[in-house]
Amino acid sequence: MIRELPKVEVVIEIPRGSFLKRGSTGKLDFISPLPCPFNYGSVDEYIGLEGDLLDAVVLGPRLRRGARVTVDAFGAVGLTDRGMYDDKLICSDRPLRPWKRFLILLFFRFYSRCKGLLNYIRGRAGRNACEGWCDAREAIARARPRIDDTWEGPGIPF
Repeated sequence: MIRELPKVEVVIEIPRGSFLKRGSTGKLDFISPLPCPFNYGSVDEYIGLEGDLLDAVVLGPRLRRGARVTVDAFGAVGLTDRGMYDDKLICSDRPLRPWKRFLILLFFRFYSRCKGLLNYIRGRAGRNACEGWCDAREAIARARPRIDDTWEGPGIPF
């Protein structure tokens, strides 16, 4: 039996190619020396384990900041940032080839090392690592549904 992929609505926070890293509240977190290789955003129906909206990557052409797209979630990458686990849904409108999945993991391994360095400079302790690929349904199940509009942002600074 073939299971359907979860469909999610993603709000784009960082367009592909942008150097500005913004959080889900729109606040500028940092300016990257490298452009973001993906459209990066969040699924505002869910709150991830670290208290921020559930992160999502949308593959494909550049999308404008604030765009809302409904896409399939093909998997997720687990990331630990300052000792807090966080899932990143990997979304696309077409199936992922194995080489694309490999490149996504390679990016998040590099990103976790860079974020570790940034956290060190900022004086924020804790382990940083890419934990690997997992099922999108499992990542969504770990998040908690956002029941109302009272969420005002994560309880910790990013």
